[in-house]
Amino acid sequence: MKARDIVFIIFSALTLLLMLAVLELNKNTLPGWLLAAAAAVGFFLLHHRLAASGRRLWGALSWVGWIAAFALILLLTWPPVKSVPALPGDPVRTGTVSTRYGDVRGVRTADGEVEIFAGIPYAKPPVGELRWREPQEPEPWDGVLEADRFAPMSMQPTNPPIIDSLVQIVGYHDYEISLNDNYRAPVSEDSLYLNIWRPSGGGEKLPVLVYVHGGSLQTGQPWYADYSGEGLAREGVIVVNMGYRLGVFGFFANDELAEESPNSTTGNYGLLDQIKALEWVRDNIAAFGGDPENVTLAGESAGSASVSALCVSPLASGLFRRAVLESSTVASVAPPHSFRLFDEALASGRELMERYGCATVSELRAIDAKRLVGEANTQHHITVDGYVLAETPYESYKKGIHNEQQLLHGYNAEESAPFIIFGQADMKNYEHKIREYFKEYADEVLTLYPASTNAEARRNWADIYSAVLFTYPHYCLDRLAALNGVPAYEYCFSKQNGRLGAWHSGEEVYCYGNIPDGSRLYDERDRELSRVMLRCWAAFAKCGDPNHDGCPEWTSAGSDSLMGFGDAVCMTGERFLPLYEVLDRMYGWDAG
Repeated sequence: MKARDIVFIIFSALTLLLMLAVLELNKNTLPGWLLAAAAAVGFFLLHHRLAASGRRLWGALSWVGWIAAFALILLLTWPPVKSVPALPGDPVRTGTVSTRYGDVRGVRTADGEVEIFAGIPYAKPPVGELRWREPQEPEPWDGVLEADRFAPMSMQPTNPPIIDSLVQIVGYHDYEISLNDNYRAPVSEDSLYLNIWRPSGGGEKLPVLVYVHGGSLQTGQPWYADYSGEGLAREGVIVVNMGYRLGVFGFFANDELAEESPNSTTGNYGLLDQIKALEWVRDNIAAFGGDPENVTLAGESAGSASVSALCVSPLASGLFRRAVLESSTVASVAPPHSFRLFDEALASGRELMERYGCATVSELRAIDAKRLVGEANTQHHITVDGYVLAETPYESYKKGIHNEQQLLHGYNAEESAPFIIFGQADMKNYEHKIREYFKEYADEVLTLYPASTNAEARRNWADIYSAVLFTYPHYCLDRLAALNGVPAYEYCFSKQNGRLGAWHSGEEVYCYGNIPDGSRLYDERDRELSRVMLRCWAAFAKCGDPNHDGCPEWTSAGSDSLMGFGDAVCMTGERFLPLYEVLDRMYGWDAG
């Protein structure tokens, strides 16, 4: 065999492998694989015949034809849109539960321990004239609603499946080859549905945890495995989560909308959805065995920012007893993200109207949601609207206004990691970054965090970024809780593993008890830590105190100490206190 033939075989095989990898990562359907294999065979036969006849130019063009055929196959077998099942396969059905709006029937896990009721409507679809209005009561239904599939995720920007797969590989180091996931989850404005996990058969007056998912108030869905309610349900806690309006559909503010609102509000539709879901829980959760008087509201990232806002919202008073806030809060003097004042919201809304050439809200409502969804990055902020929020959470807490009776909150050791992947510091830009943000306080910060090498600059900037955007607001919340006599249990998660480690959101799979049984990205130490954290979260949901047998005493000890969840589980000191002192003066923190 000639060397040229060997090179051809190797290069062709590598090309075919690349094509098959693209089909897998893009979740193309099985016919795509079969057509790709047929196209490859056709190419080999054609190329061999052309090469044997000496027509090398046509042989080169056959490569172009093969690649073009693959591109066509990629498009023709693009993964279809398909709702996400609550459980794989054909699970056993639960008994029927009667809500105020109709009967529902869910599905039971294979071991029979947990029941899931997915896709229960808690409000009318916010479409047409209901876009940018307060959520309305859901329509009753006849018969039994088969609650076995999750509803569409709220309207949000989406990527081609191959991009999501690469993010899973590069960011999460977690990817499983399968022919059972060759579809895309639906995205829709019609997304105001909730999901319930409960111990099989329910019970009486079980504690309830209502979870708000994260995603910068722009993206996210309530069925993600890391924060599935199955783990807590196995500990005797009913878990509820919900879809809520995101981006421009959840946080667009406009004067005309405020005028047409019976409550003179605009800009917080996503928060109003969350409140509506809490009201649904109050009115219906007893039918599932839950105690409407023992509800914990929990969230992570932007979901935690939402929980932080609802902790001081008059509309949420009495709808929950305690709160869990993971990796975000808007309780500081000037919240660093997910938050803006009303004038800022209205100004941003006017700019959006101008971009689309709309003089009235009716004209904007007539625009297809797929066109508007690109505005998610401009409209994703909680707003002080005078209705959901009368003032900033900091101002409310200073007056003693809050809804929670106990707090569990905290952050991860490497919160900044995913946000500065493309914004690392080095000796060329480190001082500029510090001076640009801290201005007249920059010299103090540079004294606290000197850098003489690129590694030091990179590490310091990661710590400072984490502190400013995530950990300092929790420090503020802890002090405000102490001011109001609210027991506050703070933590820092630092456990490394083969997946996210202590990055932003890395704690969720631990504290909600969802480390996959067969995953080699976690070892037995991770699983033991997960058991400890899950029981802490369950104990807090049950009685407002995270202490339980097997966990070192977790004290509500004030803002200088917190529980460390890492290689060791023990109380530890807050490591950013000197920087917090600078931030207090910079933002005008009033300790009185």
